[in-house]
Amino acid sequence: MDKKLIALIDKAVSRRSFLRNSGSAAAVSILAGCSGSYTPTPTPTPTPTPTPTAAYGDTDYLNFALNLEYLEAEFYLRAATGSGLSAADTGNATTTVTVAASTMVPGLTSQQRSYLYEIAQNELDHVRFLRAALGTDAVSRPDIDLLNSFNGAASAAGIGPTFNPFAGYEAFLVGAFVFEDVGVTAYAGAAGLLSDTSTGKTYLAAAAAIMAVEAYHAAEIRSLLIADSIATGNNTSTLVTPNNTYVGYADKISALRASLGGGDETTLTALPPYPIPLVPTAYTPASTIVAADSTTSVGYSRTPDQVLHIVYATPPGAGVKGGGFFPSGMNGNISVTQS
Repeated sequence: MDKKLIALIDKAVSRRSFLRNSGSAAAVSILAGCSGSYTPTPTPTPTPTPTPTAAYGDTDYLNFALNLEYLEAEFYLRAATGSGLSAADTGNATTTVTVAASTMVPGLTSQQRSYLYEIAQNELDHVRFLRAALGTDAVSRPDIDLLNSFNGAASAAGIGPTFNPFAGYEAFLVGAFVFEDVGVTAYAGAAGLLSDTSTGKTYLAAAAAIMAVEAYHAAEIRSLLIADSIATGNNTSTLVTPNNTYVGYADKISALRASLGGGDETTLTALPPYPIPLVPTAYTPASTIVAADSTTSVGYSRTPDQVLHIVYATPPGAGVKGGGFFPSGMNGNISVTQS
């Protein structure tokens, strides 16, 4: 072989080895300096792969709702009867429910007891309904705290260091107010997340039906709070006064919910002016009973993440796994805050 050809081959091999064995920018610069016709292409900085958002299915959303129904059922049943869910209604859960020494609300009139018993039965039925719909996919009842959670909420809301919703009728109404508005917004938010399949549509119909009852409950509790406030006030005013403590408590709880889980909140501190104007379009009431947008009268909604922050009693932030009413967290896939 020609000596000049051999020299060229040796030179080419040496050049390729140099490039292959040197991945540094310095090597590329040296090479570029040897040839005015070569312009190196900068190596792009790799784009970090985003953390995928958790994808949840219809069963996950229904189990999320089931956790909330466990909470409400335990609250109302204990307030009405002094006892909570039976083992058969909790999935035979070995979890605990932390409560005050006595939970059956004392001193109720027959009418007040009727209100309480009806809601307690509804919430028990919701637990059974969802468990039946989910079948073997139903999660069991998680740990629930109805003692420290209320004390913590009272402190954070500026009500005081402690609050016992089982102490009496008015206190019970405030405790119920904590749950009902959250339940309605949770179902409204989850409705749009269910799939457009036959199963998803079946679950959507079930969620809408339960949300309707929860909305009745929310309006009932709001009405009873205002009615009780008027009855225990000066009995002559058509306006709720600042001295009606339990309505003030409810408004403070409303503000706390907004700070934890966002969403829209309405207060109970004023009733509309009377008489109502004859022209409906000229009537702009202060929001009292209906928690809805003032221009469309459409109810509010919350995302599962917002609801988690409220029931976990924690401000916005990712990675929260429990606290508040669920000290060990909810059961199921939707149980850790995402933002």
